Amino acid sequence: MAVSHIDEEVYGKVYDSRLAGRLLRYLLPYRLAMGLSLALLAAIGLLELAGPYLMKVAIDQYITPGRWQGLGTIALLYVGVLVGEFALRYWQTYLLNRTGQQAMHDLRVELFSHLQRLGLRFFDRHPVGALMTRLTNDIEALNEALTSGVVAILGDVVTMVGISIVLVLLDWRLALVTFLVLPLLYAVSQRLQRELRDAYRAIRVRLSRLNAYVQESVSGMAVIQLFNRERQSFERFDDLNSDYLRASLRSVFFFSLLYPSVTVVGSLAVAAIIWYGGGQALQGTLTVGVLVAFIQYLQRFYEPIRDLAEKYNIMQQAMTSADRIFELLDEPEEVRNPASPVRLDEPRGEVEFDRVWFAYQGEDWVLRDVSFRVRPGESIAFVGATGAGKTSLINLLARFYDPQRGRILVDGVDVRDLDQAELRRHLGVVLQDPFLFAGTIEHNIRLQNPAVTPERVRLAAERVAAHRFIDRLPRGYQQEVRERGAGLSVGQKQLIAFARAVAHNPRILLVLDEATSSVDTETEALITAALQEVMRDRTTLVIAHRLATVQHVDRIIVVHKGRIVESGRHADLLARRGLYFRLWELQRHDSLVQSA
Repeated sequence: MAVSHIDEEVYGKVYDSRLAGRLLRYLLPYRLAMGLSLALLAAIGLLELAGPYLMKVAIDQYITPGRWQGLGTIALLYVGVLVGEFALRYWQTYLLNRTGQQAMHDLRVELFSHLQRLGLRFFDRHPVGALMTRLTNDIEALNEALTSGVVAILGDVVTMVGISIVLVLLDWRLALVTFLVLPLLYAVSQRLQRELRDAYRAIRVRLSRLNAYVQESVSGMAVIQLFNRERQSFERFDDLNSDYLRASLRSVFFFSLLYPSVTVVGSLAVAAIIWYGGGQALQGTLTVGVLVAFIQYLQRFYEPIRDLAEKYNIMQQAMTSADRIFELLDEPEEVRNPASPVRLDEPRGEVEFDRVWFAYQGEDWVLRDVSFRVRPGESIAFVGATGAGKTSLINLLARFYDPQRGRILVDGVDVRDLDQAELRRHLGVVLQDPFLFAGTIEHNIRLQNPAVTPERVRLAAERVAAHRFIDRLPRGYQQEVRERGAGLSVGQKQLIAFARAVAHNPRILLVLDEATSSVDTETEALITAALQEVMRDRTTLVIAHRLATVQHVDRIIVVHKGRIVESGRHADLLARRGLYFRLWELQRHDSLVQSA
């Protein structure tokens, strides 16, 4: 499977200040909650420092001298510190996680909105599964980094700095013994973290590939089963899944080494303190309370370091995910709205292609110097062999792509000077393979357009004969439709697509690739009659393979290898005995063979 550029294994630095700055923008609207969360974090850090100090006071001033009076007060203070720490940590965690969810909600909205603005050329290059990973796994990784990574690391750093200061104030000699092990700890953690960085990047890439393949396989399950490709499909899935497993196990191996390495080094420091501090206590130069407090502070000192090692996992994934998300957000919009779009308040439906050249890639031209004009209310059919460039004409008119040369005009206005939504509001499209969304039949016809009332939905369905099968459904127009219209026949989905186009009352109707080819003969006759009535008031462009279905249109344009080679009415084109005549004879011969 080809890998798109957003799925490559090159991602940048472990920590990228540029990425961090861009992520910060999503937190700015919630800076008050974020600031309060950080303030609570600082307060928690102070309370954490109070516990061991109270223990020192209890031992040196009350337990060792044998004084019971006042010991209860110290115990109550210790409990109060724990209760206070619990309350502050609850609110800090709540505020932080709420802020993170809100910020990631905003990021997810921006990312999905950006995807909707990208041209179809982008989706031609990138698998759906990889894009789904950006919207789900990658954003969740950023949310986890915010709530369990960045702020937690900040809290850990504050705690370590605070404990370091307290350790020096308690006894600078013991503090020096503690700090001597830090270079060893740094060297071990850095080596393992480098390995983890590469492992996490590999995991994200393989997860994206796995998601893309699963999405593709589920969408094409009918083809897989029809051609008995289950075993081959499973083998490919197993290869991708095993590759993902190997990458995951590699990260598990190094992460399993990282945490105990920090623990072992921390234990060496505690052992050194027990040996050196215990000797000082026996000589009377150090109190037992200071030694106990020092050991407790030391354990708390290495706890954030262990947390930092654990959070490294989260931060590695977050930086990788941020890189991928912002790379997608930075994807340029190839088809852009003009700064000052022209409005078509009352479009007449005139369409003109003026010397249009178009290629999907480079200069592999699909259309070559195409020019034609469609008068308002005129019906035009485009015919030709597969790959001649017929569908590309419709894609350009709907501005899914922009031509490399030439102009496309609607009512004399270049479509690049129109707002895309405004342009498409006046276009109605019926595809050969109609797409239905999960929801009711009425929802699929209305498409959340408030101007399309339930009465208008029913009228549109009646005009294309869709009401016949809809009324027989248990819930009629409120019948639930499963994903992609599962449960409906191809013909029924096609009728709903026709009703959708009619309900939105477009000025220009686009019928692509033999849209009536998937319905039975009786239904096709009803649709053809309804379409003739609908076409009477609007400009209609039909792309057809079966020439017998377009004999009634005002004009037929024959496209061959990206060029217009013939144009005229059905009878006139037959009389010329050119390419259209040869196509007609071939189809008529095939029909005779099939009937025989």
